Amino acid sequence: MKKVMIFLVAAALAVPAVFAQNDSETQAAVQKALSASRFKGIQVSVQGGVATLSGTVDLVATKINADQKAHHAKGVTAVRNVIQVAGSEIPDSQLQQKLQKAITYDMVGYGTTPFDAITVQVQNGVATLGGHAYGPVDASDAVAIVANTKGVKDVFDNIQVDPVSPNDDRIRRAAFRAIYSYPLLNQYLIDPAKPIRIQVANGHLTLYGTVDTQAQKNAAGIQANTVPGVFSVTNDLQVAGATPEKPTK
Repeated sequence: MKKVMIFLVAAALAVPAVFAQNDSETQAAVQKALSASRFKGIQVSVQGGVATLSGTVDLVATKINADQKAHHAKGVTAVRNVIQVAGSEIPDSQLQQKLQKAITYDMVGYGTTPFDAITVQVQNGVATLGGHAYGPVDASDAVAIVANTKGVKDVFDNIQVDPVSPNDDRIRRAAFRAIYSYPLLNQYLIDPAKPIRIQVANGHLTLYGTVDTQAQKNAAGIQANTVPGVFSVTNDLQVAGATPEKPTK
């Protein structure tokens, strides 16, 4: 019995040493995973398998990538990411315009721009993405664009991804043809910054974007309603320079 007790005590005393050794190996594994030059401002500590990442980086994308790499390092059970994003301070309004423009123009090549209605709001350098995306690829592309923009301190992804549906795709294509082939509206094919956004979810169509006149807004709504199989049309187009109507007494 005495020998058993001695063994148990010795084993208990050895546990912290084993954990310390494992944490040391895990920390080395995380540091190796973050050995690229873009991670040079990051410090790593490990306790009980939990890796804590601290320090500063220039881009949110680098912070996200470091988190992903740490999660895949051998021995890591969890990651605590307290990395700060440094860089020059940019006024929120200026940064917001820059991000909205980047999303608009950088995603033109994917051919789905008219079917995306992604919004950006910036407060204290933190960008929140909202609105609708044609699919998960478009949503992730928008997040990546923002995360790789200097001046952004963090990114919150609140984009709603429209459901995958062959019928919705048919409605999108038909609405695109009906709206953009209309003489009063085909000018919006020229500049991707001003397209009429066509968002479809389960047969319900919503128009977003900005047009120059009330007549164009009305025409877009009428053309959308001509598409066969549409359950409803919501015309949320804005008219450039229009002032809010005064409440009717």
